[in-house]
Amino acid sequence: MSRGRSKIADLKPGMERVSVLVRVIDPGEVRRITTRSGERTIREATVGDETGRVKLVMWGRSIKSLSRGNVIEVSGAWTTVFRGKVQLNVGGPENVRVVEDSGEVPPVESIPMEEPKTEGAAPRRPTRGFRPRARFGRSREEEFE
Repeated sequence: MSRGRSKIADLKPGMERVSVLVRVIDPGEVRRITTRSGERTIREATVGDETGRVKLVMWGRSIKSLSRGNVIEVSGAWTTVFRGKVQLNVGGPENVRVVEDSGEVPPVESIPMEEPKTEGAAPRRPTRGFRPRARFGRSREEEFE
């Protein structure tokens, strides 16, 4: 593991600022979905390294043109659980970069089928700067006193 990169097998729900070096197994299609925040554009690619594979969800401006077999460096990502599986998410264009294939990541055919373990329930998205909302003029802490 170089430069603070994680391996796919080490990904766990709720991680932030994740960096990985992976090979694109399936680049996926760009599509539009409806979320609580409105309509969004995403691309769901399947990527992997010598330890396993995971779904990489690129949101909005982070969507890159990818081809099967590309080696990409993903940085500033976060993990969530969707439909019982850990997935890696990225949101900015600077967070996905196609890099030269140095042989550090195995070819597509050699990437194992294993996926990261969910190990219980996880937040849909990490709670970055989460602060409880006041309810009816009271803080959450006051509600439970």
